Amino acid sequence: MRLKRILGLVLCGVAAAAPGLAQEAPAKPKAEEPKAAAAPTVDQILDKFAQALGGKAAFDKLTTRVSKGTFAIDAMNASGPIEITQKAPGKLVTTIEITGFGAIKEGTDGSTAWAQDPVSGLRDKSGPELAAAKLDGEFYRDIKLKQLYPKMEVKGKEKLGEREAYIISATPPEGDPEKMYFDTQNGLLVRLDVEREGAQGKLPFEIYYEDYREVDGVKLPFVTRLTNPAFAMTVTLSEVKHNAPVEDAKFNKPSAQ
Repeated sequence: MRLKRILGLVLCGVAAAAPGLAQEAPAKPKAEEPKAAAAPTVDQILDKFAQALGGKAAFDKLTTRVSKGTFAIDAMNASGPIEITQKAPGKLVTTIEITGFGAIKEGTDGSTAWAQDPVSGLRDKSGPELAAAKLDGEFYRDIKLKQLYPKMEVKGKEKLGEREAYIISATPPEGDPEKMYFDTQNGLLVRLDVEREGAQGKLPFEIYYEDYREVDGVKLPFVTRLTNPAFAMTVTLSEVKHNAPVEDAKFNKPSAQ
């Protein structure tokens, strides 16, 4: 769920309403049809998600995470390696290398946030962009959604391919509401719709999470697909390591060149 937003920043109603049914007065009583099962509550959906990922106890054993893999943007013929380093409770730095362009980095130490690329140079984040970066940096974010999003509502369910997903509208303390899609069967987050502020302004994204795998007792998506009107990106992880020593200095704002 955290990877999709970082990359968006670096590079840059309910789905269906039940139709009204006109009825004629019946000539004679008919057997009452069974009622549809009530939708689960926000708490029930989030609890199932947390358990599907491995549960709070499993996450509590982890303090750092280093993920490595590759990204590809077919329309731009761009690809290269990606590395994401996280440290509890709220530190995060992401680096991608684009062949022929250079390194793009961004990070947060839990209170400040920054971004650096060959075109814009080094800059600080502020306002909604800073708030989003700090939210992204939450190491235990996936099991703390209720605390991180003060307003959450179940908005029904929607068909996604061959599966169905419950939709939750989640509003953070600062920023626009997000739509989270949780698989009705296995409980996992399979899609996230967001609008994020970046150097180029506000951008909408649909993020799809696929190929969940268990690593050290917790499940993580090894494939993340991001789409917006301008481009589509696929991130594929090849390695995830937990609890490796990571110095706090790694998350500090780099020195200006």
